[in-house]
Amino acid sequence: MKIIILGAGRVGQSAAASLVSEHNDITVIDTDAARLRELESRLDLRGVVGNGIDPAVLAEAGARDTDLLIACAAQDETNLVCAKVAQMQFNVPQCVARVRTSGFEDGSALLSREGFAVDHILCPEDSLVRYIAKLVEYPGALQVREFAGGRACLISTRARAGAPAVGLDIKHLREQMPEVAMRIVAIYRRFADEPDRFLPCDGATRIEPGDEVFALAGVERVPQVLAALRLRPGQPPRQVRRIMMAGGGVVSERLARRLAEQQERFHIKIVEPGSERCVALASSLPEQVLVLQGETSDEELLAEEGVEEVDFFLALADDDENNIMSCLLAKRMGARRVLALIHRQSYAELMHGTQIDIALSPAQAMLGELLAYTRRGDVQAVHSLRRGVAEALEIVARGDSKSSRVVGRRVEELSLPPQVHMGLIVRGLHDAEAPPADEGGAGAAAPAKPQQEPQVIIPRSHTVIASNDHVVFFLPHKRLVREVEKLFRVSATFF
Repeated sequence: MKIIILGAGRVGQSAAASLVSEHNDITVIDTDAARLRELESRLDLRGVVGNGIDPAVLAEAGARDTDLLIACAAQDETNLVCAKVAQMQFNVPQCVARVRTSGFEDGSALLSREGFAVDHILCPEDSLVRYIAKLVEYPGALQVREFAGGRACLISTRARAGAPAVGLDIKHLREQMPEVAMRIVAIYRRFADEPDRFLPCDGATRIEPGDEVFALAGVERVPQVLAALRLRPGQPPRQVRRIMMAGGGVVSERLARRLAEQQERFHIKIVEPGSERCVALASSLPEQVLVLQGETSDEELLAEEGVEEVDFFLALADDDENNIMSCLLAKRMGARRVLALIHRQSYAELMHGTQIDIALSPAQAMLGELLAYTRRGDVQAVHSLRRGVAEALEIVARGDSKSSRVVGRRVEELSLPPQVHMGLIVRGLHDAEAPPADEGGAGAAAPAKPQQEPQVIIPRSHTVIASNDHVVFFLPHKRLVREVEKLFRVSATFF
């Protein structure tokens, strides 16, 4: 696929690195020549220096035969104008734009072909808010990724000694805990003086204390999965009640407003150093959100505000170093869990496995939304995992036994690469692309059959794939993506 990326900032660089690794033809436009030269030296791509709203610059970047434009420059206005110019001048078929301003939503008239010609809006702040809200909902999870419209989840968590599933072989989990319907798709194990190592999961793989375990399950089963991997028998799960946020930026404001919608559930404090920003937050947020002026690196302030009773400490400022130090201090003073927002990918990798429970990269949080637009076949959702190395993929099986390599076949018959793990199948989802029922014609319409609830299936070797099944895979290496997409591709000439 030929792709133009406007903007070589953090989001643009993360997108370029991920897309280059999948053998796409990438061109990056930016006004900073030095930044482009550095990017060209690291990645197999082409840089074009200039303003992305200039038709001549877009033409030089190859817009005439581009499949996708990703506009992620710093200014919303630049991204929207670039998308419109690309559509009007060069008829670029697809455009994804990063827009921080509220009021722009997918499907609105402003984004139609007559408007700014944007197929999908990306908002880093909204992506972060949705992601962090899931971590608040499921205490103990390191990552929570949704599939099939929220009916299934991929979660990762750190296994704890004494939990029912810890110390068991995977093949014995179903026998000893039949009520916990889950599929463990990956384990990353700690070893002395080296990074966590990926362990392929089969029946003989044993879950050890300290393992980072990735499991797929229906959304209603997620609390059971976390309890099986983290809690001793009879130990009640501890819910998040007290939340402290360091930094009063847009992410903190939107997250606090979203959490405050659940009346009387959370006690939220925001600590912000700027006096004017404190006044603005206090006047715009619900009254149950307490806004404090101060620095979260101030040990005395944290002690006065009872940081030792905080269930979740969130460092969400724009400064990576301040976020890291605030989390380390809060953790030392007794905060139960801490999350640091870290923009530099190298910093996020360094913090993994330290006293900071979750090191979250904004670019990685929204990268999955972007990747779904570059996939071939009927890919519904993509989530980048393990700092971009691994991936979880939701793809729909289309066609029938004559046109598809998967429909009507048992799982054991599929030609999947050995390391690819099929996690679950969601069957019976409403197909938005199906043709509508006949509304006209003679005679009275037949009464509609009651629609059944979609079914979450943990696949076994004998499970048969049906048309329109949503199948979720875990791939430890991104290079395996194309093989899965090729397998699910419908062909009129396949026999």
